[in-house]
Amino acid sequence: MEEFIEYILLFGNLNQQQIDLITSKAKEIELNKDEYFAEAGKVLRQVGFITDGIFRICYYNNKGEEITKIFIEEKHLLFNLKNVPSTEYIQATTHCKLLVFSNSDWKEISDTIMDWENIVQKITNKSLAQKLERVSPLVSQDATTRYLEFMEKYPTLVNRIPLSYIASYLGITQQSLSRIRKNIR
Repeated sequence: MEEFIEYILLFGNLNQQQIDLITSKAKEIELNKDEYFAEAGKVLRQVGFITDGIFRICYYNNKGEEITKIFIEEKHLLFNLKNVPSTEYIQATTHCKLLVFSNSDWKEISDTIMDWENIVQKITNKSLAQKLERVSPLVSQDATTRYLEFMEKYPTLVNRIPLSYIASYLGITQQSLSRIRKNIR
């Protein structure tokens, strides 16, 4: 919980009463590797803050192939407050720990803390900037360049998540990824 409060305080100020309100609404949960935080076709009814572990956002294309869109690591929020079914999956790629808030508790926090929306907007903007930075121009680069760029953008992930997910993200087969890794060592 302390991590979350420290993180929030990077984007705005809170008094002790506000911190107590946030703390009272949070619940710690754990998800095992491969479990879903959100599933396509279902409405996400909670907001999560990753305290430990890595998630991936993925979907299935029209050929039924699983495509990894992006990886999300510690100190990121997971939410969809639009109350519409998700089109993607949010899956734990490692054992994960999160703080979660029900959407109604999140709304209560928002209604009670004057500057909450502004704080959340700053966090969202930072995450969006990071996301845009990490989305690589996959089509215009060869596979080796894409992998090297992946290692540069996600330096802490390479040894923490399955190669199949990295290959999916890069748009190549796992065998191709193994060859690339062997050739750059």
